[in-house]
Amino acid sequence: MIVARLPIIIFLTALLLFSSDHTASGTTADGSSEPLHLRVHRLLQSHPGESGAFVLEKGEESLLARAWLTDRAQQRIDVQYFIWSTDNIGILAAEALLRAAKRGVKIRVIVDDLLIDAPDRVMVALDAHPNVQVRIYNPKHSVGTSFIKRLVNIAFQFRSVNQRMHDKTFTVDGLVSITGGRNMADEYFDYNRQYNFRDRDILLIGPVVKKVGYNFESFWSSELVVPVKNLLNDIQRATPADEFELIYQELHDYAKDPVNFEPEVREALAALPGKFQDLENALSWGPITFTHDKPGKNTSGTLSGGGDSTTALIDALAEAKQSVLIQSPYLVMPKGGIEFFNKLVQRGVEVKISTNSLASTDNLQAFSGFSKQRKKILQAGVQVYEYKPKPLIQKQLIDRYEAIEKQIPTFAIHAKTMVIDHETVFVGTFNLDPRSANLNTEVGVILKDKKIASRVENAIMQDILPENSWDSSKDSPDQYAPLVKRVKVFFWKLLPLTPLL
Repeated sequence: MIVARLPIIIFLTALLLFSSDHTASGTTADGSSEPLHLRVHRLLQSHPGESGAFVLEKGEESLLARAWLTDRAQQRIDVQYFIWSTDNIGILAAEALLRAAKRGVKIRVIVDDLLIDAPDRVMVALDAHPNVQVRIYNPKHSVGTSFIKRLVNIAFQFRSVNQRMHDKTFTVDGLVSITGGRNMADEYFDYNRQYNFRDRDILLIGPVVKKVGYNFESFWSSELVVPVKNLLNDIQRATPADEFELIYQELHDYAKDPVNFEPEVREALAALPGKFQDLENALSWGPITFTHDKPGKNTSGTLSGGGDSTTALIDALAEAKQSVLIQSPYLVMPKGGIEFFNKLVQRGVEVKISTNSLASTDNLQAFSGFSKQRKKILQAGVQVYEYKPKPLIQKQLIDRYEAIEKQIPTFAIHAKTMVIDHETVFVGTFNLDPRSANLNTEVGVILKDKKIASRVENAIMQDILPENSWDSSKDSPDQYAPLVKRVKVFFWKLLPLTPLL
């Protein structure tokens, strides 16, 4: 049973996504009647002016963390994602939000336009619900955009087309937020049979949640964020209301099917209540800075320009005195990046970076940029460790490992994390590449906490052990990748893509 293996944070925070509806009396189906806002306020009274945080290392615990929250929401849920797929997890998450909307919770969703794959009729149906609003960031690729118009946009608005919203935030009732690297899709929560990500989120309560909310509002009111009903107005007007109800029922039926919603997950959800009194021991408390970019990132009009999140991270790194430990799925130094890290090394700072190998990565274009720079990065004194596609650590990180070990999926890094001087921690969406530095909007939190720093640092240090990663200075990791990958990267390296990676 999954519940026997769930880490204590699940029990302590009791934060999840696919449990039963509230009953008419306001008592939830699991028997826990105390509203979320009373639980959170009780905690905040013991830590006035401070914010609480806990890092969610495992995909399944982060999924369950969103689950219980969705079921406990009373007023509103605000969601931002770069990717929201129409796979199993994506559909179940949409259905959970729909159930919350049916009991009166106001749902607002912002999704980036680039990789959206939801059918138009489903997006229109969800947005048609009186308690749901769906908006699309910078719709120049997919939603309401014809193939011809897409080509015109690429030709005449190249910078704008490449400027995406990479933010990932999930906030319930303005009380609790989750942010970090995970998008809403199977592979970010260890439910993909072929390819999963080693990722990291952080759960937040307290004043920092207001800052997350302010950022959401700035995007919600931005002219770059367009309501679905404006983009798909013809479909909305042509679709009768009873068809919307059929779509809602299809979602509910999908979630009720045990094939799609495993009984073990339901059991895990049912076992969570009753542990909230231990939450204070699980959370770390103190001031937390929420870093974020403005919609549009910057006004340079070029493929450079930086942003507020870039500046915040550079400032934090510049203060390093002993060590810098970074985990990033892509390692393509922005202009001046190699020189910046070399100066840190020269003044005695140990710099280690955990990233994907060619064998583990799913982004050959980004890897081609790293491949061009790898020798110079190593010469600058930076220690680089490239993740193996079948690391031994995945046995510990995937709660459902026993169910999938006969066909072990590729496991790749997707976490975006920094630990500075064993004390300062960043967890967010920022990749170490020019795209995050200059084009995509990014979010994350910076905090000083030795307990969290130690926990995250230990996790990354495990990831770079020889059984999990290749040391780039001692090995040639590319040789372990399939020949077809090596050939493709060779050709990608011939193109001047670095500013876009």
